[in-house]
Formats: sequence, structure tokens, C-alpha cells
Amino acid sequence: MTDLLFRADSYLTEAEATVTAHTPEGGIVVSASVFYPTGGGQPGDSGLIEWQGGRLQIATAVKVEGGGVALVPAEARAMPPVGTPLLQRIDWERRHRLMRVHTALHLLSVVIPLPVTGGQIGPERGRLDFDMPEAPANPEAWTLALNRLIDRDLKVTEDWITDAELEANPGLVKTMSVRPPTGQGRVRLIRIGEGAGQIDLQPCGGTHVARTAEIGRVEIGKIEKKGRQNRRVTLELT
Repeated sequence: MTDLLFRADSYLTEAEATVTAHTPEGGIVVSASVFYPTGGGQPGDSGLIEWQGGRLQIATAVKVEGGGVALVPAEARAMPPVGTPLLQRIDWERRHRLMRVHTALHLLSVVIPLPVTGGQIGPERGRLDFDMPEAPANPEAWTLALNRLIDRDLKVTEDWITDAELEANPGLVKTMSVRPPTGQGRVRLIRIGEGAGQIDLQPCGGTHVARTAEIGRVEIGKIEKKGRQNRRVTLELT
């Protein structure tokens, strides 16, 4: 299994690791990863790896069987052999924007308290699909509400519960289309706000900013009808 360094510290930008395997598709499996692998609507990180005598641009990272993370080179070139120690460095500017968008989408699910049917995160914008039969009367109010929550500079923290505790609290899961991964004995929760000031708590394996003020300004973009009851709400960094 790969040690998921990004989970312990979303602000870690570089780290050492060892090549443990190569995938048939040309990925480089590492012992520890500062790169977030594609999953949960969040794209994998891009960046760079360096080792004695070589360097490679990394286009993305993906999960592999057995709990590993594989770094996918941006071009077909000679890869470091198994056992090679290397330094990995993510594209921090892109990662930080993804963190801002991802955290803002958690806030969007607070502002729009409807079941979430899907979502996608990007470095400039993100979207959530909602079970929303009727068109919103005043979407501008969502932008105002989002920025008010951001301005409260709420703390963003993680917690863990057991699979059994999640099963006993199904209301924690807002996303209808994707169930949080279970079977490992525990599930990661992301909490926004503390104590009586808590506004959100939901399972999530992605990367987030430490406080909501770090998101910056956002605005609601397109609202699209997707099916009989679903509407897609796009959120953009400004």
C-alpha cells in the first residue's frame, strides 16, 4: 500500500519516496505519495519527480489495486527502476485551487440543502448536481450566502468514524450517486466549523483548505437542467 501523505497534510508540496512497481499502463507506483490520485470527483495532481540521473513530468496520479498510487508520466520516457529513491513535487498552484474549489463545494451543499446526485472539481470551477425538480427563484442569493460563509473564516478539520457508525448515521452522506468507501474499518469525515458553530460534516477523502476564508471570492455560474429532477449548479472562483 502507498502511504497517502496528502491525507495527513494537504499543504505538503514535496516528499521523498521509493518506486515499488510499474503498472502495465506505464504508471510508477510509489511507497508514499504527495500526489492526490483521481477520485471522488477530484482530479489527480500533476507535478514532477526527480531521481539520480533523471526527471519526469507527471500528468496525473491514479489508484491501483491493493491500495497503491501510481504516478502517470506526461510523456513516454524511461522510468526510474523499481527500488529507485526519488523526490516528488506537485504543482502547488493547481492543487491549491482544487482545494479551494473542493471546500467551496462543501459550502454549496450547505447553502443548497438538497440531495447531491453528482459532482466534479476543477482548478477554476466545480459543480454539484442536485435533486432539484424546480428551478431556483433567486440564484444570486446563493452567491451571497456562499461568500458570507467564506467570510466567517470557519475552521476545516477532519475526523474519523467507524464503518458501523457511518451505517448508523446515513444522514451524513449527502451524495446519492457515490457512497463513501467502507471496508477499511473507518471513514474520514470533513468538518466545517467547530462546536455550536459547525455547519457541515460529511464523508470525504479529498484535499481541502484549512479555513474557509482561504477560498476567496466565488460566484454561482451556470444552472443547467439535467434530467427530470436534476439540476447542475456550477461554482466559479473569481
